[in-house]
Amino acid sequence: MTGTRAVIGVDVGGTTTAAGLVGADGGVLAHLQAATHGRGPGGALATLLDLIERLATLAKGRGIEPRAIGIGVPATVDAETGTIGADAHYVPELAHVPLGATVNRRMGLPAFVDNDVNALALGEWMFGAGRGAASLVLLALGTGVGGGIILEGRLVRGRGGYGGELGHVPIDFDGRPCICGGRGCLKTYVSGTDIALEGSRRLGRMATAPEVFRLAAAGDAVAEALVAEVCEALGAGLAVIVNGLNPERLLLAGGVAESLRPLEALIRAACAGHAFAGACATTALEIISLDKGSAVRGGAALAHYETRRREGATV
Repeated sequence: MTGTRAVIGVDVGGTTTAAGLVGADGGVLAHLQAATHGRGPGGALATLLDLIERLATLAKGRGIEPRAIGIGVPATVDAETGTIGADAHYVPELAHVPLGATVNRRMGLPAFVDNDVNALALGEWMFGAGRGAASLVLLALGTGVGGGIILEGRLVRGRGGYGGELGHVPIDFDGRPCICGGRGCLKTYVSGTDIALEGSRRLGRMATAPEVFRLAAAGDAVAEALVAEVCEALGAGLAVIVNGLNPERLLLAGGVAESLRPLEALIRAACAGHAFAGACATTALEIISLDKGSAVRGGAALAHYETRRREGATV
């Protein structure tokens, strides 16, 4: 394996942090993970650094010299400086941390940081379902809802790092309260967390999002009504993307997206009910499955993208 070109990709999650040694073709050569808060409250940074150091040691043993590190974090990020913003709901101890500079000092390698779904979108664009597309939007439906936007080969971050926050597009002005402080955000209707909360309220007992989907599939009227609302809300959110950006590819990923796979026709119909027919016809919608390497490939794609961007090369 001597001479193999590789980078280290990291995905920081609210529950698990994963790190991988990723080859130039997107192949994951090694993969490690650990509980994000396994070292106790406030231990996310120590966990992340430990995983990177272990991977670097493993790489050295295989004769591989990592060129850079890319890190996806569930937060707003100043990608130019690699500093985490204030909106780090799932890893609050990382808020305002200059993560890029911290990792660079520890490892002596270029380290790039961005929102986790931005990184995931780059990974699918470079190595996965969006490969070859000029424009792509990835909507991640899981514990929360995040988005990543690539237009004409450029990642859209926005002036303050909020580009792609599609989970907080309002679809009901008088709707449910959201963790962002707003009301009626798409997230409050289609995230796993919010489906579980609403399911528990309507069923009169604790329920998880997967259970709500299972009950709906089995014919439970309460669960069926809730899942129908999820599909309608998601269709409205997708119409915002289709009408507003009309990307070549629109990818849905994450645990909730997997649960919605049997209902794809309903989601497409809901989207079509709110979007221009021509926009729907020219945006290819796909529910994709992610494996354990997808997130670390995203971090690796971020490292490649930023290296080229900062060198002034075509990305």
